[in-house]
Amino acid sequence: MKEPIQNITLSIPKPVLRKVKILAVERQTSVSALLTGLLEEIVEREDAYAAARERALVRLTRPVNLGTRGRVTWTRESLHER
Repeated sequence: MKEPIQNITLSIPKPVLRKVKILAVERQTSVSALLTGLLEEIVEREDAYAAARERALVRLTRPVNLGTRGRVTWTRESLHER
């Protein structure tokens, strides 16, 4: 099933629109398809960032097991011995 399409109106400076039309022709597509593709990329990047951020925040709530069972088994001096 195809997703519903929503038409919108954009205000684009004429010099920019002229260049966008040329890009669309060079890529054998329409201005609408070109802009839709770019907007989809932005949305996908934002969604991926939000998912990665959520995963990172979840990991922060679970401490990493360093094998020390919460005990410090060294001293500052032993760490700085040469």
